[in-house]
Amino acid sequence: MMRALFAGVSGLQAHQKKMDVIGNNIANVNTVAYKASRVTFSDVLSQTLSKATAANSDSGVGGTNPKQIGLGVGVASIDMLMTDGGTESTGNTTDLSLEGDGFFIVRNGVTGSYMFTRAGDFTVDEKGNLVTSDGMNVYGWSSYSTNAEGDYEFDTDNEVEAINIYADAYNGNKKILSAQATENVVFSGSLDSSEEAIEDIDDDTEPQYTTSMTVYDSLGNEHELTVNYIKSDTNTWDCYVTYDSGETDTEGDAILTRVDIGELQFDEYGDIVEDDTSYPTTQVLTITPTTGATDLEITLDFTNLSTGADDSSVEAGEIDGYSSGTLEDISIDSNGIIMGVYSNGSQQPLGMIGIAQFANSSGLQKTGSGYYSATANSGQFTNGVSANGAISSGTLEMSNVDLSYEFSQMITTQRGFQANSTLITTADEMLETLINMKR
Repeated sequence: MMRALFAGVSGLQAHQKKMDVIGNNIANVNTVAYKASRVTFSDVLSQTLSKATAANSDSGVGGTNPKQIGLGVGVASIDMLMTDGGTESTGNTTDLSLEGDGFFIVRNGVTGSYMFTRAGDFTVDEKGNLVTSDGMNVYGWSSYSTNAEGDYEFDTDNEVEAINIYADAYNGNKKILSAQATENVVFSGSLDSSEEAIEDIDDDTEPQYTTSMTVYDSLGNEHELTVNYIKSDTNTWDCYVTYDSGETDTEGDAILTRVDIGELQFDEYGDIVEDDTSYPTTQVLTITPTTGATDLEITLDFTNLSTGADDSSVEAGEIDGYSSGTLEDISIDSNGIIMGVYSNGSQQPLGMIGIAQFANSSGLQKTGSGYYSATANSGQFTNGVSANGAISSGTLEMSNVDLSYEFSQMITTQRGFQANSTLITTADEMLETLINMKR
């Protein structure tokens, strides 16, 4: 009978713990990126009154099952449910949500332990640090290179570091983008093959088509260049460049400098002939600015040109170089790359947000304020990128608490608590009856 009392007490304690967890889940129904917890029960070791016996074929006596009395219930586990919560659109660039497995890496200062969070309500402080709502630094990478395709590649094999969008050791002052001289211009389009060829071409011959563009010197000054095209034979076009020499004539008009850059040869199908000796499709143009900037050496690439029956249409499709600019805005893509948008129209990477991955994310320990710490059962984090957790800017992950589930669990927990209370009351009445037998 005493076993029944203790079993009832264990039931009260277990259901009380479960109600505590349910209450905490419901309280955090609107907490950013909160992960709900779940309680599971298991029975306590049973007392064995008699062991099982085997059947005896010689005596014809059958086997018997063990006789055991359970000693109550206990909490088997309190598990975090790591399913994704829904997303809420905020429109704030530095509000970030993660899809799939992964955690943002944060740390309080440069000497504290790494912490991890799914709550991406970040801001930029007055020094340019990307920080959490309570001032912890968000970690990632700053050093990057540009591959052959022009894509940015961050050194994610390096250890993570605090992200600062204003300045870092690799890029210096990122609030001001220094001017970069133009080095490459890639042309694309088509020249009209129906144009009549001009036999006697001299400096006064009017071009049949022109392409104008703006290039920049090392000081960020603009220079207007014009590429001029004259058809000299059936499949041949003469090209020359004109630009402002910085001098004027007696009437005050700008004197243009002319630089011949050779012939472009096309085959019978309209494709350009690539012959580095006779008809090179790339030419290096050297310009000496009058602004005090260093000489401009610009590679003009005509490889993508062709001829056709349509009107001529040639553009400087790809052109580098820019004037100086100041940081005006930022954007964050799905890979976590933070791009700076500058007043000169240029964009430059300012950093990349790191994502922590764990062998067992359910083994993390909650430390409050939406943070988690690594444990022996979660394993240590590995530096990752968004392959296991795509980043969405302008959104926040909501709590994954399911109120309908929590309310149903609350009802069954309450009934379980009531049932165990009745068990204790009934066992007490039986004990009272037993004690009264002596009277």
